Amino acid sequence: MKIEQIYTGCLAQGAYYMSSGGEAAILDPLRETQPYLERLEKDGVKLKYIFETHFHADFVSGHIDLSKRTGAPIVYGPAAKTEFEAIIAEDNQIFEIGNIKIKVLHTPGHTLESSSYLLIDESGVEKALFSGDTLFLGDVGRPDLAQKATDMTQEELAGLLYDSLYEKILPLNDKIIVYPAHGAGSACGKNMQKETVDTLGNQKKTNYALNQKDKESFIKEVTDGLLPPPPYFGMNVMMNKNGYHCFEEVLSKGLRAFEPEQFAEMAEASGALILDVRSNLKFVKGFIPQSVNIGLDGDFAPWVGALIADVNQPILLITEEGDEEEAVTRLSRVGFDHVLGFLEGGFDAWEKTDKEMDSVNRISAEQFEQEIKEKDVKIIDIRRESEYNAEHIHEAYSKPLAYINEWIHEVQPEEHFYMHCGSGYRSTMAASILQARGYRNFTEVEGGFKAIASTGIPTSDFVCQTKVLNKLE
Repeated sequence: MKIEQIYTGCLAQGAYYMSSGGEAAILDPLRETQPYLERLEKDGVKLKYIFETHFHADFVSGHIDLSKRTGAPIVYGPAAKTEFEAIIAEDNQIFEIGNIKIKVLHTPGHTLESSSYLLIDESGVEKALFSGDTLFLGDVGRPDLAQKATDMTQEELAGLLYDSLYEKILPLNDKIIVYPAHGAGSACGKNMQKETVDTLGNQKKTNYALNQKDKESFIKEVTDGLLPPPPYFGMNVMMNKNGYHCFEEVLSKGLRAFEPEQFAEMAEASGALILDVRSNLKFVKGFIPQSVNIGLDGDFAPWVGALIADVNQPILLITEEGDEEEAVTRLSRVGFDHVLGFLEGGFDAWEKTDKEMDSVNRISAEQFEQEIKEKDVKIIDIRRESEYNAEHIHEAYSKPLAYINEWIHEVQPEEHFYMHCGSGYRSTMAASILQARGYRNFTEVEGGFKAIASTGIPTSDFVCQTKVLNKLE
């Protein structure tokens, strides 16, 4: 028996590959199928089943393409309804893969179709639990995502989740290995541990959600502090449920190369968003006007989903030479399938023409320190609220990047402000969005709070967080 966790850090997502006796199964695969096909060929095994724990919201699974290429059926738990052919399993149904068995445990709460898969080894021992978004390490799946589809409140869904966990999962043996669908960094939970594998016994001791005195306290704890889900989540659910374009077609279309003149014409004719995925250090020095920067060197795909939001948005890419395929692939993982092509030769090719360019007004943390000593200034901290609460510049406003599409309307064009994040990655995104929408009344701080902390600028902790709710007027 072989079990392999295939973890993708950008999405904080775990897919799983298991094989036994010449047969294999893949659980919650990513969009691109070639790596799985190569594993199957290398091991000399036949893919028998593709298991899905639920209709994912934070990424587009590769289940449909993988099924078409291998002939393996897709398996969902009870209550799932798909627009494509799939096996809708019954609770406690057994599937055999070689000499091992997979038992379906219907565990609704995160969504109504959510299911966990219990692996029983060759000796009949319950060995591992693929818990999907039902049980994370340190947390449980958020119960608010399925509200619209079910006409249930998040409290009602949390009650279902409590029953699933306390009646189906907690009675299992402590030695069982838990393989969750996500780890720290995913928006599908709020308190996940950095580890990606643990024993159920340890989770029973350390996971706050598994240590509540009753159902009422469980519902209160898991629904407290939930942030609004990213806007692309609902669109990804529908793609996973109804189907999507073949990945190879998406990749082929996205890898069309345009010379600068063609690129400019395509941008004007199509209304495409120009997405520059170079590092923030390069972007601030020069970029195509109106382009938005989201660097490949960070949490690229989730930020695309959060900031661009509409998966149907046509996109034209600016990349470093050789990064085109990676960019298109990572965009497709979160459902952004409408990449029209990329600028051949990258920004260097654009720079060699006489076409217009733009830049960001960026200063060092040291210069920032000097400037704010000399005058009354406004400072916007675009880090997460939890980062801000831990430590921030005294008198800074908290305006997280994730909500820029909401707070940007509060910006007064005639009033200058300074802006920073943690390291410069996020503040460059914000700067590009602000400038694309006509705002130029700001200065961005290089190196973010990490650089600021090494200066003499006074900082405050949680006690001064009252400015979070203040308007920017």
